Amino acid sequence: MNNLSVFSGSSNPSLTNAICEYIGIPVGNGIVSHFPDGETMIKIDDDVRGKDCFIVQPTCSPVNNNLMELLIYIDCLKRSSAQSITVVAPYFGYARQDRKTEGRTPITAKMSADLITHVGANRILTVDLHAHQIEGFFNIPVDHLKAVPIFINHLRDFNLDNISILSPDIGNAKSANIYAEKMGIELAIIDKKRISGNEVVPLKLIGNVKDKNVLMFDDIISTAGTICSAAVMAKDYGAKSVSVYATHGLFTGQAYERLVESKIDNIYITDTIPLTKRIRDIKHPSIHVFSIAKLLGEAILRIHQRRSVSFLLSDEYENSLR
Repeated sequence: MNNLSVFSGSSNPSLTNAICEYIGIPVGNGIVSHFPDGETMIKIDDDVRGKDCFIVQPTCSPVNNNLMELLIYIDCLKRSSAQSITVVAPYFGYARQDRKTEGRTPITAKMSADLITHVGANRILTVDLHAHQIEGFFNIPVDHLKAVPIFINHLRDFNLDNISILSPDIGNAKSANIYAEKMGIELAIIDKKRISGNEVVPLKLIGNVKDKNVLMFDDIISTAGTICSAAVMAKDYGAKSVSVYATHGLFTGQAYERLVESKIDNIYITDTIPLTKRIRDIKHPSIHVFSIAKLLGEAILRIHQRRSVSFLLSDEYENSLR
């Protein structure tokens, strides 16, 4: 491990600590400070010459600050003669701007990928990108992990005869079907209509959720509008309970108010993004956080040791978590 260093940005230091605890090394000594005018300054206090360096920095809110800090960190390590620089961005910000939805708009996910690449990163490690095509925006290797093994391991103890998996919209059906196939359960889907950029109306539920404990899966919970409206419809169709599984808990905008008044019983997320105290204190629905540190730590070890990272997407790895 003498040639491996893991550094933490400001966005999620607790996750970095957990990753380093799994690997068995201390967190690298990097100091992030700010000039009076807000400019970010980073200084590396470790010798990183010839080392494989990893920067853990999800580009969550404040997105622009965290992205800029990440870019400065990469430049700092490059100028310190690191052998390789891997960006560990469990949550990749700007991922929802992955295409032009109308004329005269940017593709900011591609721009962010270009910035990370051109400033000097050699590789990126991420979890559950909002759109798979973002992998192609990078001209460096991308290791795209999934939270599926973590959630499936949690679900092994459930009574599968009394469960229904529900996709909150047709666009998410492919992801939800991964869990349905692994668990041998039929998939139900909500058909919805978008009224405006901020308003979506569910039309009908296709499938059977009556007297079932419904599980919904998504990559991101942002304003919680989609999952809350889907939970109402599921309960209207006779569901006993509704639980939501999502990799990234953004919880922006009116999420708090919607969740407090929602029909959702439990929410399960990972720690790719740190929760605000307000969200942590929600009692209904209950919010449970699974750590992604073991998965990321194992990926970092495999990258450093030149071993397969694809193993972490396999059924064999999934079964090893039992």
